[in-house]
Amino acid sequence: MLIDVAISGDRNVIKKEAKKILKYKDLTIEIQRMWNVKIKVIPVIIGATGTISKSFTKYMSNIPGKHEVKELQRTDSTLKDMSTMNSKNRIAATLYSLGTKFGSGT
Repeated sequence: MLIDVAISGDRNVIKKEAKKILKYKDLTIEIQRMWNVKIKVIPVIIGATGTISKSFTKYMSNIPGKHEVKELQRTDSTLKDMSTMNSKNRIAATLYSLGTKFGSGT
């Protein structure tokens, strides 16, 4: 499973999703050939104001655990207003909401 997270302008959510899938197409084929495993590319794209694509929930259902769309879209005091955050902070806030754990050097 390859997960790529991005915060996009609201108009670019669907375009960004398609770009992410195409970006990893060659890598997916290579991993499948080398290791004889099935790989899924899961683009997690959220617009700056919380816009998501129609296929967002389908992609999220492939990630283990419970994930509430409203939780990922929230802009409360703990995550601040995502529309005013810089891109690194928005991605970190999204990954935090997904429950992703970070490790250094891995």
